[in-house]
Amino acid sequence: MPTLVMKFGGTSVANLDRIRRAAKRVGVEVAKGYDVIVIVSAMSGKTNELVGWVNETSPLFDAREYDAVVSSGENVTAGLMALTLQEMDIPARSWQGWQVPVKTTSAHGQARIEEIPTDNINAKFGEGMKVAVVAGFQGISPEGRITTLGRGGSDTTAVAFAAAFDAERCDIYTDVDGIYTTDPRICTKARKLDKIAFEEMLELASLGAKVLQTRSVEMAMRYKVKLRVLSSFEEQSDEAGTLVCDEDEIMESNVVAGVAYSRDEAQMTLLSVADRPGIAATIFGKLSDAGVNVDMIVQDISEEGRTNMTFSLPNDQVARAEMAMNELKGKELNYDHLQVEADVAKVSVVGIGMRSQSGVAAKMFKVLSDEGVNIKVITTSEIKISVLVDRKYMELAVQALHDAFELDKAA
Repeated sequence: MPTLVMKFGGTSVANLDRIRRAAKRVGVEVAKGYDVIVIVSAMSGKTNELVGWVNETSPLFDAREYDAVVSSGENVTAGLMALTLQEMDIPARSWQGWQVPVKTTSAHGQARIEEIPTDNINAKFGEGMKVAVVAGFQGISPEGRITTLGRGGSDTTAVAFAAAFDAERCDIYTDVDGIYTTDPRICTKARKLDKIAFEEMLELASLGAKVLQTRSVEMAMRYKVKLRVLSSFEEQSDEAGTLVCDEDEIMESNVVAGVAYSRDEAQMTLLSVADRPGIAATIFGKLSDAGVNVDMIVQDISEEGRTNMTFSLPNDQVARAEMAMNELKGKELNYDHLQVEADVAKVSVVGIGMRSQSGVAAKMFKVLSDEGVNIKVITTSEIKISVLVDRKYMELAVQALHDAFELDKAA
């Protein structure tokens, strides 16, 4: 039988009524002749509750025990979903990560999937099981300990199962009905996309779009897994949601596919740094060791052997970055002053059409200039242009760019 993977996020399984609604969707696919692998998240809010209990019990917790606790939310959902399906006379059973087994690295809290053997689940399919309900977000380390995959890890679990079982498709059910050209809460003209290329989705996810976890999109692109993002709260058709697929499967698309933003950004500048070979390696090596995720980087022209180094980072990592730079000052790093702006935002336009279309950057900068939005930092790639702006102008910038590139209109 063909295999289908269906993933239900926390809001889609938030209570028993929603689990029943999700189970009915699974039943529809079983009736079509699919063997179905259902990946479930913890019920909405449960993971945060479990994390809170761990932090309250042991602020300097053992990461192995942290994983044992926070992975339990998915186990509850998996069991409830399997019971619900059984009540519908659909042969189903639940699987925890170690039972499959989902083999991962030993990096507790941020483990990566290394292998998913298919023998155990396929054997049960051969015996008449129609649905395998798998607890997402978790696996087992080489040492035999439970691991978790980090926030959004159930998306990655779903894509990994689709790749391992050569599934026809991986459907991600969430609280939105697809991928939009930008956040509909900010721009009322935002339009749902029927299809989006893997590369575009990867950029949008990494730049702040929260619909899919970045690692899940990377894996889907690598293994050519067709992803479909759907709402678990609306009636579905075969054309519902947004299909994330190869660029070749999209006949025509706009030059710009979407506008993304990240609100919680900060800008840090090292003023008057001694400009010498290896200085960038010293700065960003130290930041990496401190667990700081640096994004946009700009270095000024050197004057009299001194330069300024500016970079962006998440707001909640500023204190860690300041500590790391202060530890270097006067030792491995010679700079005059550390300047921090914690009220900035990143706004980006993304589209595979940029590869063959000139003038996108010029148009973007002109639009922002006309709106009185000052650009602090610019970075570009083949299919993306990102700018750092004052946070108070973020929504204005998103709306203006969405209008300027006419994203409310299909190609």
